[in-house]
Amino acid sequence: MTAVRWSTIADGGGLAEVHRASWRYAYAGIIPGLTLERMIARRGPAWWTRMHDRGFHALVLESGGTLAGYATLGRSRAPALPARGEIYELYVRPEYQGCGLGRRLFGAARAQIRRHGLEGLLVWALAENEVACRFYRAMGGAETARAQDRFCGRPLDKIGFGWT
Repeated sequence: MTAVRWSTIADGGGLAEVHRASWRYAYAGIIPGLTLERMIARRGPAWWTRMHDRGFHALVLESGGTLAGYATLGRSRAPALPARGEIYELYVRPEYQGCGLGRRLFGAARAQIRRHGLEGLLVWALAENEVACRFYRAMGGAETARAQDRFCGRPLDKIGFGWT
């Protein structure tokens, strides 16, 4: 059985594990190895506990009692773009990918954006992350923007996918 719900402070370890596994899977060979491992290390259980202590939550996807994925969302961080809502992160453990759980989590996150009265949706993905780009296109996203992030001095292109 699968369920989507808001995270609680007790989910810190599970969120850290989903983050670790999905980031290693998604970004290996894209973000330089040492930089990637440092980024992952900063998001351990204590980071997620602090997030909850500050009053924030993630939308989590449980499957068979296991935390299989999460999404963070809110107001768009790109005021120049028309979308008012943004999914900041959407990650599913590698072993749960390809069976529709990402679609379910995306749909739930998009519904929450709408419930908060935010028109339009924006999601950013690294251009080299072909799996993510293919997923967002399959979900109906259209490329609306391009930008760059730098990792260890290396520029990486990112694509902003938009929904109206």
